Amino acid sequence: MISMNKQKKKKITTKHHVRIPRRILGAALFAALIAPPAAVTAPVPPEPYTQEFMITAYYSPLPSQCCYVKGTYAADMILNGQGIAGADGTAVYPGMAAAPKTYDFGTRIILPGIGNVTVHDRGGAINELSTGIHRLDLWVGHGEEGLARALAFGVQHVKGTVYPPGSDQPGESLTFENFSSPLALLHPFLAEEPDLLSLHPKLGETSVSVQLLQEHLRDLGYFRDAISGLFGPVTQTSLQAFQKDFLIEESSEELLEKTAAYLIAAKRRKDATPLAMIVERGSPPEVIFKAKRTLRFLGYYKGRTNGMYDDQLFNAILAFQKDHQLVGSATDSGAGRIGPLTKKKLVTSWQRKHVARSAERLLALKKIESLLSERGDIPDSFLAEGDKGSDVRKLQVLLRDRGFFPADRVSGLFGTVTRDALITYQLDAKIIEKISDKGAGFFGPATLAAMKRQLRNNLYKVVRGAGWNAI
Repeated sequence: MISMNKQKKKKITTKHHVRIPRRILGAALFAALIAPPAAVTAPVPPEPYTQEFMITAYYSPLPSQCCYVKGTYAADMILNGQGIAGADGTAVYPGMAAAPKTYDFGTRIILPGIGNVTVHDRGGAINELSTGIHRLDLWVGHGEEGLARALAFGVQHVKGTVYPPGSDQPGESLTFENFSSPLALLHPFLAEEPDLLSLHPKLGETSVSVQLLQEHLRDLGYFRDAISGLFGPVTQTSLQAFQKDFLIEESSEELLEKTAAYLIAAKRRKDATPLAMIVERGSPPEVIFKAKRTLRFLGYYKGRTNGMYDDQLFNAILAFQKDHQLVGSATDSGAGRIGPLTKKKLVTSWQRKHVARSAERLLALKKIESLLSERGDIPDSFLAEGDKGSDVRKLQVLLRDRGFFPADRVSGLFGTVTRDALITYQLDAKIIEKISDKGAGFFGPATLAAMKRQLRNNLYKVVRGAGWNAI
């Protein structure tokens, strides 16, 4: 049986097997090798098309700005998607655009009157509107200048031409020189008392921060040019002169905290003076009293502070004059007498010491504010009715601790209870005068500054009394 099966199988195999001569096989193989490949149809490149766009602008916040749209650096970082790189990882640059997800990265878009941009980014609100208009967001720079440029750009409606990847794309071209960046647009976002300590304008920068620096130097008599907002050689020379007068050893290529603190303190005390008249034997008692008090503050007088010109006052004036090379001995002309030269030196020393003390206090308050920020005690953004989250909860806790908000209603939701409590606080703190005032019930720059000020001052008293470890 097995044998028969094999025979049958062999017959079947033999029946269907066709032998092909080797020379024919070889010829066929050679022909296949040299024959041209079958024609392949090349893909048709995508065609450009026109599209209606609604275009806005965004920027990259910096930690030392004068102001932020949302109140703080952290909040503006969130608003602008960090402002470091696009969604495809490309670092921000002039010509970067955020487009809806239907646009492939690398899509080039020609926007008449604006420039040629490339899609590298996305955005939560950057989408295709139901009206058929598509949203675009253009990156327009860093810091205050970038923010001013974004605000000036506003919202623009443009019919552009879209060149998808793979199409014959034109070159990219967009320059900030064609975009205005008026610094005046930033002023509505300034706090009532701009914090010069938090700003660090640098040489070569144009910003509102530089304007504030120039205003302080001008008010103190060190800057006489027009307020331009440009940190150039004239501003640097003025800053160096101020630093020299107040014995500050810091760089003049950037406004650092110590110099900023001295500028603020000096501006607050610029009209204060300890003496208005010449001081000598026979001067009115009230003038002699002020002279003794001033010299005591400077460490030269240790007697009784009264209106009598005595030997102790003479010796105190003489010691001051010797230290400032005004006289050489007690027999020199003018020794023991506060004349114009001695008065000028005396007032300068008095001012310098007072300013130094005030600056130390400002730096301590700044340190406390940094600690509060690190601990997360202060909201990071402006807030209004309808908002919710951790910042609202922080606001409610701050209002609760001041007796303006019910302890059992802390929820993180900014409703009518929070709004009414905030208005009551604003009225009590003199931030607003009446409920109808602009900003009533809104946690904006003025209210944020007032709360920070109260917190800082309360903790400063603790530090003065018990030291830094107490907070």
